[in-house]
Amino acid sequence: VDDLDVIEQWRAAHRAVLNTFQAILRERARGKRITVAQRHKRRRTIFDKLTRHPKMQLSRMDDVAGCRLIFERVSDLYTFREAFHRARFNHRRRNEIDKYDYIKQPNPKTGYRGVHDVYEYDVRSEVGKPLTGLYVEIQYRTLVQHAWATAVEVIGFITESQPKFQQGDKRFQRAMALASEILARTQEAMKGPFPDLSDRELVTEFLTMDGELGLLKTLSGLNAADQEVSAKRNAILIFSGDRALEVRSFRDAPDALRALFELERQMPDRDIVLVRADTTDEVRLAFKNYFSDARDFIDLVETGCT
Repeated sequence: VDDLDVIEQWRAAHRAVLNTFQAILRERARGKRITVAQRHKRRRTIFDKLTRHPKMQLSRMDDVAGCRLIFERVSDLYTFREAFHRARFNHRRRNEIDKYDYIKQPNPKTGYRGVHDVYEYDVRSEVGKPLTGLYVEIQYRTLVQHAWATAVEVIGFITESQPKFQQGDKRFQRAMALASEILARTQEAMKGPFPDLSDRELVTEFLTMDGELGLLKTLSGLNAADQEVSAKRNAILIFSGDRALEVRSFRDAPDALRALFELERQMPDRDIVLVRADTTDEVRLAFKNYFSDARDFIDLVETGCT
């Protein structure tokens, strides 16, 4: 119980940091066809990460709080990121520019593509001083990269495998890494995790794996939850593999956070996440994995193979 209390207090402490960065990013994204959303890392995910990395300390975990930006094109992503790096504020970027650039260097095991930056919060006011030094992660993805990442998460919900964490049936991990290469080439004119494979080798192996796993067929059979997210902006998404998605909305962030902690205590077997975005469409786009929505991925991969 003490450990749970520590994790909950630590996540709650990041609320102001998240809100600050979300506001900065939203202002800079205004009018640019960029989706902006934020989320607290799930309690279960924190436990899993601490278990997988026994030497990691909670205070050094840099993605407890995260903001996600989704762009139409890779060029838009880099243009925005470069401008944001020049922003004048006290918050300090902790990573070198290419350290977490998984577009230039896709993860060779999982196929993940996207870019991350980690910032250290800095505020001069007396009220905000206790928050100085907290971390926030900014994720940058294109719509194509986001469709792929969504499908990986959905696979984790509906199968015994977790390709995102390299756990379970390795064929899912290999199939999704191959799919990442297909999308990189056909949708974004780039190379992915397997640049040395020929187009024919790539498609042949992917279709063979898909035939074994029934991957696209399984994803196609999912019904995206027909749930409206309230304009109250703070939404808790409750996901269970054998039940429809449940959405609870809150006008005030503190109420939402209290409800999140209580629901996690009541439902330790569920995936529960608190998200915030300005519109229903933004929540649905940024957190499609919770709506079991892999339709974009299926369309992109089928087009790519063709």
